[in-house]
Amino acid sequence: MHLEVLALLFFLAWSCLCAPQQPCHPGDEFLGRCSSSSSSRSRSSSRSAHDERPVTCTELNLGYCNDLGYSATIFPNILGHRSRFEAESGAEYLLLSVIHGLLNGECSPEIRLVGCSVLASPCRDNKMIKPCRSTCEALRKDCMHAFEAIEMAWPYFLDCDRFFAANEEGCFDPLSVLKARQEVTLSSLSPEEPSTIIQFIYASNAQMYSLLKRTAAKCSHISHVYSIGRSTEGRDLLVIEFTDNPGHHELLEPEIKLIGNMHGNEVLGRQLLIYLAQYLCSEYTLGNQRIQSIINNTRIHILASMNPDGYEVAASEVEESNDPELSNQEGHLLNGWTSGRANAQNLDLNRNFPDLTSIFYRNRRSRHYRIDHVPIPDSYWFGKVAPETYAVMKWIRSLPFVQSASLHGGELVVSYPFDFSRDSHEEKMFSPTPDEQIFKQLARTYADAHATMSNNDTDRCGASFYRNRGIINGALWYSFAGGMSDFNYLHTNCMEITVELGCDKFPSEAELYPEWKRNKEALLSFLESVHRGVKGVVRDTNGNGIKGATVSVRGIRKDVTTAEDGDYWRLVNPGTHILTATAKGYSKVSKRVYLPHNLNKAGQVNFVLEKLPVEPDIDDHLFPMADSWDRFDPYNQFERHGEPVVTEEGIERQEKPWWWNYFSQSGMSSPNWLLKNV
Repeated sequence: MHLEVLALLFFLAWSCLCAPQQPCHPGDEFLGRCSSSSSSRSRSSSRSAHDERPVTCTELNLGYCNDLGYSATIFPNILGHRSRFEAESGAEYLLLSVIHGLLNGECSPEIRLVGCSVLASPCRDNKMIKPCRSTCEALRKDCMHAFEAIEMAWPYFLDCDRFFAANEEGCFDPLSVLKARQEVTLSSLSPEEPSTIIQFIYASNAQMYSLLKRTAAKCSHISHVYSIGRSTEGRDLLVIEFTDNPGHHELLEPEIKLIGNMHGNEVLGRQLLIYLAQYLCSEYTLGNQRIQSIINNTRIHILASMNPDGYEVAASEVEESNDPELSNQEGHLLNGWTSGRANAQNLDLNRNFPDLTSIFYRNRRSRHYRIDHVPIPDSYWFGKVAPETYAVMKWIRSLPFVQSASLHGGELVVSYPFDFSRDSHEEKMFSPTPDEQIFKQLARTYADAHATMSNNDTDRCGASFYRNRGIINGALWYSFAGGMSDFNYLHTNCMEITVELGCDKFPSEAELYPEWKRNKEALLSFLESVHRGVKGVVRDTNGNGIKGATVSVRGIRKDVTTAEDGDYWRLVNPGTHILTATAKGYSKVSKRVYLPHNLNKAGQVNFVLEKLPVEPDIDDHLFPMADSWDRFDPYNQFERHGEPVVTEEGIERQEKPWWWNYFSQSGMSSPNWLLKNV
């Protein structure tokens, strides 16, 4: 539990022991320090004497509650406090005085203002006016997660049904003054220059979850959060989505993902994605036309931390290195490039994906071999698969992602597939994909929009990427197998680049705002760049979309397949292209397409295929992997057999199977243990 919460509870317990016996205060009853049975009698007898006095409005003079927009209150208040002194001495007032620190600034000052409206409600004509229940309910919806993050219950005195009134009863909105001030501030902003306020500090895992959930709650019309699984130590892999129809794929709307913190000690990408989520929400609401256009026409998925367990290790080391009692005073630089890099199983997640690149190299000269949707070999599942890798693979397979970026640290460069060398004996060897030109363009989009990445005079981290203007083929930089970018390209339609954000993997907090300024335009430009090339729908003669049809581009030996409703997206550079669509049991249709250089959106090319009788011939070799691609975790090595559960926050997640605790308690990380030890 949060240290400040413990300190608060300790203070309350101490004050109870040291004070003379008094009637049970509602706050004491809530904390379990006394019962209401005896206190209610003593309170009622005490109150009867006071009830004989006339109740009149009195001046509002509570230190933390003097900015409510009114000057008169009345006692007894809603909670039964008979005077200002009683209200200021209560646990409720004490909680309001420390709430900002407890919640790390979240829901502040809203919680304080609504709490004050209960302690000191406005008075008019010697009558109390209660705060509105609707305000309380909206606040609880937006801020409940902040209390859950510190394992604290929602305060009893903010019980919306008990202490608040309905609109028809003549209630008042305790946040009306705050809202009015915000409206004045917004009206003073130029429409051409929207402004978003972001706190540029590091967020712990709990704070990250809280920020993302709160952002989604604020912008529920364009955003929601969902979990794709859990880390080794049980932390959520939480994704926040932005689109004009959250939770749904829309026909012809491209899907793009951004992933940070794959290596736990490379934290700048994690922070940038948290800031990006806040920025998208706020700027959309403020009327930023560019942001509105991006969100209204794109489905964006942001996984700020793929390795929250590793981050926990890295952050704890940085915290210790800043301890003034330690002899070594290097602060964030003490991270040493390795602590927290791997997950809790000591697996490097960017070496843990199936090595499909080697399979591609072995078969690339076969005339009929398809290099798209290369299946995962069964042998992969008998190795050690991290739960984070498993979750991301299922996620990648479940949505028709078009484009992706994985944010790392340690250099200042954008690399692109292949990451594994075509000669296993060569550690640095140019190893292009069939989409070399479009990958270079994607990498150039980010590097050129970055403040310094493509500059020749930029101070680098040891490598000479200035000759390439900040981009490089991954295998030419250094070769490794089992990377996430190669997996995306060979197993799905998705094209992923790797963005190295800078030399320092765990920069100081003072660097977070400058790094946001350097990367903001690059992130937005990358989101916009998914709207290039061609898109369309492949249908049958009845107008029904054909799922799993292939769309090929002449001269590029890498096809894409259609999504559930028959829509597809194919990233290609400007120029003339010949596209062919086909599906098993259907005709083949080709079209010539010209994409001008000044086209700022994807060209639309639709296909209608006629049904044909299926006859075995050589063309069947074009579809040899349709069945085997569907084989994912074929032996149920890692599948969570429990039914999906929706949490109170509305987050869907998969429960662990009945055997999970048994294996964990027995020291067996998964059923793989049985296969290796029987």
